Amino acid sequence: MSSSLARLLSAGLLAMAPGLAWAQGEAPARTPRPAQAARPAVPLPVALPPFYQRAQGLAPRGKLGEVLQRESVATSIPNAQAWRIAYVSSDVQERPTISTALVITPRGQMPQAGRPIISWAHGTTGTAANCGPSQMLDPAQGLNQYFMPSGNSWNDYGVPGVETMIQRGYVVVATDYQGQGGPGAHQYAIAATNGRDAINAIRAAGAMGLSGPDRRAIIYGWSQGGGAAVAAASLGDYIARRGTAFDGIRMQGFVAMAPEVISATVPPGEMTEAGASAFVQGLVSGFSSNIFDFAHMSMSIWGAAAAFPNVQMTDIFTADGARVLDGLMRRKCMHVLSDTLNFAYGTTYRSLLSEQPGNLLNWARAFVAGSVAPVRPVAPVVIYWGTHDTTVPPAMGAAYQRQMCGMGGNVSRVQLPGAQSHFTTPGVAEPMYLRWMADRLAGTAAPNGCAELQ
Repeated sequence: MSSSLARLLSAGLLAMAPGLAWAQGEAPARTPRPAQAARPAVPLPVALPPFYQRAQGLAPRGKLGEVLQRESVATSIPNAQAWRIAYVSSDVQERPTISTALVITPRGQMPQAGRPIISWAHGTTGTAANCGPSQMLDPAQGLNQYFMPSGNSWNDYGVPGVETMIQRGYVVVATDYQGQGGPGAHQYAIAATNGRDAINAIRAAGAMGLSGPDRRAIIYGWSQGGGAAVAAASLGDYIARRGTAFDGIRMQGFVAMAPEVISATVPPGEMTEAGASAFVQGLVSGFSSNIFDFAHMSMSIWGAAAAFPNVQMTDIFTADGARVLDGLMRRKCMHVLSDTLNFAYGTTYRSLLSEQPGNLLNWARAFVAGSVAPVRPVAPVVIYWGTHDTTVPPAMGAAYQRQMCGMGGNVSRVQLPGAQSHFTTPGVAEPMYLRWMADRLAGTAAPNGCAELQ
């Protein structure tokens, strides 16, 4: 998210949008509709490795977390073994989906007490079917970031802290989210969907027998995945659901690095057309100050349209803009997409936006319903943030902490030392969250993160 949107949040201008909080909350449990054979809505415009080609043909029949296919993956992590998997999940509308993931576990004999499961929710990689991090040639390694000088790829991939976690005897599972290898359109930044994928990834690893009798689990994520982690924290009924491939998960905590939490910035009250218009147009303009932010915003619009049937791209973009962007979303991952927009449009990229956006009440409801439900977290939450993060405003995490502490939750915010940006956050936070995880798994009570607000 842009620095201009950060200023909007800090100035409280988004408070012009009253009444959006009513749309928050977990969608009511529904009887899953009969799954049909998976078929892309249009011919898939990108090439996929054979594992993912097969995943495209899977129907999401089975229990949540049920593993429908797997294959071994080589890894250089000492004393570890890894697999790619495709498993059953569901989205914010409770529609069955297929997600792919990477699973990494220690070799050797299972401890009598079993192994805890750590679920990683990755940051933005893109919306096309070939943007899943598990598709990389050597995915089972530490976090590899495109932007960092040490990065070696056109996309972010890998799992932060994984070597230490394997040494400590944890099972690690890293979802790609639905649509990033499996069939369907990826619901980018729909945290309520992405969080379900992270929960069902735990079920999948447990269903493989990798955790033994242990039911303890932690979800951690960054950026888009930070939003997924805090969304999962408020999905207590979903976590407790019975009849899954791995019942009885005992969540020990949630770690969110620079999370995006749109719903926490919206004041309660009655929904109004004027408030919805101010909210949505504020988000769109805040995301349009440069090509990179505009690409994120366009993916968010595309992902929400995939999740909610009563909104569409042409509400926000011109007919030509919606057509062009839809093609780019289906073909390009994040950084290549941004480069393409820069090449093709330069400083005229705003011409893709409609001069008279419409249906904004439904758009506001969609953004909030797809974010974090106003429900007390089922376990402690810790947020790590940097003072120089201009991509996701730290004000979002602060608003989330106030909201959840007011509901009796335990949410801590840890300011990272130095001038940390959005992209340095995972590396700087790693030793901190590894200690925090170890303490939660050891049964040590989390500090009262809400005390600082009193």
